[in-house]
Amino acid sequence: MLSTEISPFPGARVVTGLRVRARAARRVALIALSGSIALPAAVQMLAERAATREETLQLAVLALLVFLGSLPALVATQAVWGARMRTVRRHERALYATASGAPARTLSRLGVAACWVVTLLLGYTVPRPFHESGLYGVAATLTGAVETLTLAGYAAGVFFAAWWARGALSALGRLAHAGPSPGDPWDPGRSAGTGKATQPFPVATPYRMRRTLLRATRAARGPAVLWGASALAVTALLGARAHLWEPDTGTVYALLATALVCGLVTGE
Repeated sequence: MLSTEISPFPGARVVTGLRVRARAARRVALIALSGSIALPAAVQMLAERAATREETLQLAVLALLVFLGSLPALVATQAVWGARMRTVRRHERALYATASGAPARTLSRLGVAACWVVTLLLGYTVPRPFHESGLYGVAATLTGAVETLTLAGYAAGVFFAAWWARGALSALGRLAHAGPSPGDPWDPGRSAGTGKATQPFPVATPYRMRRTLLRATRAARGPAVLWGASALAVTALLGARAHLWEPDTGTVYALLATALVCGLVTGE
């Protein structure tokens, strides 16, 4: 009896492993992004509601430490994420003559940049609790540091805009001139950015492969729901920090826990 199963190419196994590592790095980077927004926003709201200057000072110090810790965390996690994704794209081009996800990658860069802007805006308000707690000298020093950080942020924004526009135009050019990928029947959803599996020659898909793909699709729904809940919680905290609504203290803690826990359990 003729078998219709095909062994995956050795290069496909390598690319699969690299994609797993890239997804893990992306998950860590997204956790750092959500935490760098949710934690400062929640702590600053609690500082505004503190009953005494001592409590305000404690929360102000915590907000400063969280902000100072979030910046290197964002840089490190995104650097690892970017390096692993570049490795994946390099191997995909070598094996499939194309790299997947160019439009999504272009949009995700804008999203990451927006998260950086929000994080910096939250950092700009760090001196205010110190001023309210009576440490006017510390508040003045931090205000000067914030002004310097503002100039650095403007410069980084200009460089990012130029780099993003160059990448977006390059991606559009590749999509316009690139031909169809040779594809791989063991690499569904990764051909020419179409989201559909391609097969270079007629192959009857084995039942075991269909069952595996179905399980993978069902398993992907859980993390998507958790990331959606985390994004909603972070958005609600930002709205409260901007005084678009006034939740009670218990709700602030609940939203913070939702934003952090939902991100942490996505890999389980």
